[in-house]
Amino acid sequence: MSSLENRTALVSGASRGIGRSIAVALARAGCQVAVNYRQQAAAAEEVRSAIEALGRRAVVRQADVSVPAEVEGMVAEVERELGTVEILVNNAGIAQSKAVSEITLDDWETILRVNLTSAFVLTQRVLPGMRERRWGRIIHLSSVAAQTGGVVGPHYAASKAGLIGLTHSYASLLAKEGITVNAIAPALLLTDMVTGNPNASPARIPLGYFGHPDEAGRAAVLLAESDYITGQTLNLNGGWYMS
Repeated sequence: MSSLENRTALVSGASRGIGRSIAVALARAGCQVAVNYRQQAAAAEEVRSAIEALGRRAVVRQADVSVPAEVEGMVAEVERELGTVEILVNNAGIAQSKAVSEITLDDWETILRVNLTSAFVLTQRVLPGMRERRWGRIIHLSSVAAQTGGVVGPHYAASKAGLIGLTHSYASLLAKEGITVNAIAPALLLTDMVTGNPNASPARIPLGYFGHPDEAGRAAVLLAESDYITGQTLNLNGGWYMS
């Protein structure tokens, strides 16, 4: 197991929900953390405060991670202030629940760009630093939708399934360079995305209740600390999908 003391982590979409829980959990484990957000500046500042209260350094950076130029600017600033990104958590994502007949090509392209392309863009940007150090952790936030279809729609399910494919490919290609790549696939953790979806019900979960976002934080720390887990998907779903 690797110590995370003074490692630099970047968490996309970290102003609330799962991203917030992961950012704080990594700080508690010893990391200094870059908190990315797109719109919710005040919430991101609250995350910074929570991290600094743990005695860790934190920076807050606004960027739409589906836009390569904004990713470049954000990562360059993080590198100047905190150093090389050693742990990347690709958490940023959106959900758009629609009837199948109402999903448009624009909907499809938007979901894929934000949920999947952003992970590729961010990963490609930070990989050179990880490869130079021969140490890195990349964690993608997938979803039970990748495995069951979920409750949002085919465009969302496809974007989350793509993250699992991305995980497998990077993990295989980078295994001998000290870089592990894994995914976390939650189901119905208690976030705005879940509570705002009328199709999301605890009745779908065998355990019978929504999970807490801190489940994702604990899973991210496990994956970041492990030198031996790579190419895997951790299922945090209360028994909805059993692998």
